[in-house]
Amino acid sequence: MAVLLSATGLRRAYGRLAAVDGVNLRIAAGARHALIGPNGAGKTTLLHLLAGTLRPASGSIRFAGRDITRTGPARRARLGIGRSLQTPALFGSLSTLDNVVLAAWRHTGASAWAPARYRQLASRSLDRLESLGLADHARQPAGTLPHGRRRLLDIALALADDPKLLLLDEPTAGLEDADLQPLVAVLSGLPPETAVVFVEHNLVVCTRSSGTTGLARPRSCTPSPVSCVPAPAASASTIET
Repeated sequence: MAVLLSATGLRRAYGRLAAVDGVNLRIAAGARHALIGPNGAGKTTLLHLLAGTLRPASGSIRFAGRDITRTGPARRARLGIGRSLQTPALFGSLSTLDNVVLAAWRHTGASAWAPARYRQLASRSLDRLESLGLADHARQPAGTLPHGRRRLLDIALALADDPKLLLLDEPTAGLEDADLQPLVAVLSGLPPETAVVFVEHNLVVCTRSSGTTGLARPRSCTPSPVSCVPAPAASASTIET
């Protein structure tokens, strides 16, 4: 598989604390990687650097053949990088369905709210909600959803425009057992060319959803490849020191 994203020498410090220190990584199209490690190892900071919400003090990032080191998060999203956060970022007064429609709409380039376009996106968004077990909540205000359902909706937003690379920060946090199976099913059912990098503490989800797992070391946050399950050919990318 061709390299989709590569990073060289990434470093980000908070004062004297180097949260990410010299990380090199290569993610192939379709690769599935889970980053595990103790709190403070820099896992979330690494996702911020890849998503563009933080800039590295040094190092470079390339995505789909272009340098995106100084590219902002909105532009990276349009290029095909989807992201979910530890705390779901939703429009609480809008319906669950309209949250997904808005997430998809921003990628269309349309400046006017055309009814025909809305119907098209709503149909596609409803299918996405169905895959996550949220179809019954489509007309419910997002702000009234239980925490676990809000997290699933946040993942639906990240998937709204079929990203090439999906970044998930602790996607199972706060989920009950009944919500885990739809999430694992969605991650397992993504198109083979879609790469996923996620921070996760649930090792069962790691082994079911990723081909390799990176163990983030404290301070340096340089993941070492650790085999959880046999890595398929699509996941033959590397996370390097």
